[in-house]
Amino acid sequence: MISLPTGTTHTATTLDDAFAYCRKIARKHYENFPVASFFLPARLRPYVAAIYAYARTADDFADEGRRTQSERLAALDDWHKQLIACNEGEAKNPIFVALAEVIRRKKIPVQLLSDLLSAFKMDVTNTRFATYQDALHYCKHSANPIGRLMLYLFDDVNEGKFELSDNICTALQLANFWQDVAVDTRKGRIYIPLEDMSRFAYTEHELEAGRFDKRFESLMRFETGRTRELFISGKPLLSSAAPELRFELRLTWNGGMRILKEVESNPNVFRRRPTLGVLDKFSLIVASLIHRTS
Repeated sequence: MISLPTGTTHTATTLDDAFAYCRKIARKHYENFPVASFFLPARLRPYVAAIYAYARTADDFADEGRRTQSERLAALDDWHKQLIACNEGEAKNPIFVALAEVIRRKKIPVQLLSDLLSAFKMDVTNTRFATYQDALHYCKHSANPIGRLMLYLFDDVNEGKFELSDNICTALQLANFWQDVAVDTRKGRIYIPLEDMSRFAYTEHELEAGRFDKRFESLMRFETGRTRELFISGKPLLSSAAPELRFELRLTWNGGMRILKEVESNPNVFRRRPTLGVLDKFSLIVASLIHRTS
């Protein structure tokens, strides 16, 4: 077994130990872990923490540390082997001990968890999307599995809801791209499809230089418009999902739409990254509690 960050080579002595280990990872990264909030039923929080710990560790393989590309890919391949082994009842790593229990109890297709690793591999090998379809392909593996996993946890599984969830999750991933244009560009990543940049006669060099003008503003308006359509197309899930999941869905949906509005209102993302302040987040909770959507 390879040496993993955050001590993930430890062996869990009991199932309770394994879930406790996953909760520790979730708490450590709580600022990026809203779905394990107290708004979810207590019985499901350990399951969400297990899925998060699995994905968080894989994400660290792809993005953190000083590993070479080949070392990152090797770590992800090893993680995938452990995923397959845990599904066959051979788990020693505490994350996989907990994850195996989640898979068993909720009848989760392992392919959803495998798809997440495919997205992390794309993070290692790809720094550009040539087309919008390429961006959607990435979202299919990076974001959409998360929504489907949540539906499995709530025993709320059918193809119609999967499609609605996919639309929302893809929109969330795209909204994150538009929010982080400047941050990603500084890291050498461009997630705006190159065909869209060409459509508005805006170049990679100008993006890297942080040039803001009418062309870039129009480009962002184009991207946020398409993303808004995806949010709207997935909106019926907010009222048709399992009742216990609806508040979290409304909160997530409202948050994504609010980010889009921030980008539209302040399209110069080079000068200021669109974010939600404390008051914004509070208003989202209130709006979601009283069933309001943007």
